[in-house]
Amino acid sequence: MTTETHALSSTRPLDGRVAVITGASSSIGEASAEHLASLGARVAVLARRAERLDELVTRIGKNGGNAVAIAVDVTDAAAVQAAADRVEAELGGADLLFNNAGVMLPAPVDELRVDQWQRQIDLNISGLMNVIGAFTPQLVRAAGERGVADLINTSSSAARNLYPTFAVYAGTKAFVSHLSKHLRVELGPKSVRVSAIEPGIVGTELQDHVTDAGAKAWLEGSKETVDWLRPDDIAQTVGFIASLPLRVNLPQVFIMPTAQPS
Repeated sequence: MTTETHALSSTRPLDGRVAVITGASSSIGEASAEHLASLGARVAVLARRAERLDELVTRIGKNGGNAVAIAVDVTDAAAVQAAADRVEAELGGADLLFNNAGVMLPAPVDELRVDQWQRQIDLNISGLMNVIGAFTPQLVRAAGERGVADLINTSSSAARNLYPTFAVYAGTKAFVSHLSKHLRVELGPKSVRVSAIEPGIVGTELQDHVTDAGAKAWLEGSKETVDWLRPDDIAQTVGFIASLPLRVNLPQVFIMPTAQPS
């Protein structure tokens, strides 16, 4: 049996790997941290809510995993770099980055919710780039030393589909998907796999942040006909991508609820 075959058949295919997860205090990030830890990775969980992160680290530890919490706002570039330095010092550097922090604030464009536009751009684009800038050197170095590294970005089905009132959010996610394609060209030859995950509706805290009445009604109405994806569905996908043999890269993974038409 080859090493790669063993990794795929093992219950802990990520043994020896170091995973960083942003947006880890809830929903997809939280579920992914627990799942990656169960697969053997040491995980660094990053988010703003320190208390939630501490609870997550405790839970992972009780389940036999290894985790460290780093409270950080990814829109603060200096703070993200300090977090990366800590991962380097305490865990030896990341070889798996799940860039997951984000926010969804739909509203009709003619309402001129400039504050919400900027919040989405700051977190979904600038925050994403801060994390990529801080951790990519670790990923490249780890790929050279350990033979594999993964950069996985959370995009959305909104990057390719059309949803009324979601224009700014969709634009930020289109950036994530297109950026990921370009990064794959740059980093693939250095053995860093780049993937963008593009889910349809997932039941997360994102819906709790929506303030527009029309968007809230559309989301609530969809529950009557669509069994939404769950955070663990995405976590399982992240684990699968990272567990594949190095020769295999899934550049874009489009995941939809079975009954969601678009």
